[in-house]
Amino acid sequence: MAKGPDAFRTISEAADELNVPQHVLRFWETKFSFIRPMKRAGGRRFYRPQDIQVLRGVRGLLHDQGYTIKGVQKLHKDQGLKRLLDAASGTISAPAAGHGHGFDVGADRLSEEGRERLQGALDDLEAAKARLDRLLGR
Repeated sequence: MAKGPDAFRTISEAADELNVPQHVLRFWETKFSFIRPMKRAGGRRFYRPQDIQVLRGVRGLLHDQGYTIKGVQKLHKDQGLKRLLDAASGTISAPAAGHGHGFDVGADRLSEEGRERLQGALDDLEAAKARLDRLLGR
């Protein structure tokens, strides 16, 4: 029997609904002070419908729109919970400039210097991976 839309969700139900592992929800609680599910005896978490909406917004910003954790924190600080709820409802589609991607999504928007720096970083990462593979005998 399915729960109603106003019912509280356990962490496993919330994780299933949001399509993220339970440990991710616990991690987000440590990074985002505005995520505060109810906790019952023994520390069992219960998510209210509004908690699910906030989590849906965070998930959308992080997983779908390319925000960093710091970017979501800054967005919340600058624009409040309403912006996160808007993200959950799909009423915002692209991050505002300067709100914490940590990278430029469109390669066509990178300057030549930006492309060179990005290629250099990629080369460094590939070299580090090759060294690690050698050390691990792969």
